[in-house]
Amino acid sequence: MRGPVAPPQVPLSASRAELFGDLVQDSVERLERRWPQLAEVEFVVAEVPRPGGAETGWSDEAVPLGGVVPARDGDPARIVVYRRPVEIRTKSRDERALLVHEIVVEQVAELLGLSPESVDPRYGQE
Repeated sequence: MRGPVAPPQVPLSASRAELFGDLVQDSVERLERRWPQLAEVEFVVAEVPRPGGAETGWSDEAVPLGGVVPARDGDPARIVVYRRPVEIRTKSRDERALLVHEIVVEQVAELLGLSPESVDPRYGQE
């Protein structure tokens, strides 16, 4: 008996980039319930950070996993999560989800001028 492997509305596979974007979105949705002002913030996934020397705060020894671009000139604030450095540091989807959430919490805390523990009381406990 032959038939479709999956229903038409279900993708047969998602790319690694799409799966990573889903992890970021899940984390953002968790935080938006507590911090509705995050609806005004743009969350972006980038492959890797652009090298920029001392002004970007990183070098060959320390590659950032995320960053914050403050709002300016009518553009919303933006939080960026860098996919490739996160994937290199994690082995499983669960590890990746935890690290992505920590990065998002840390960047939101920086943007709001708060501690990560006040943004998410479970920060660092998972």
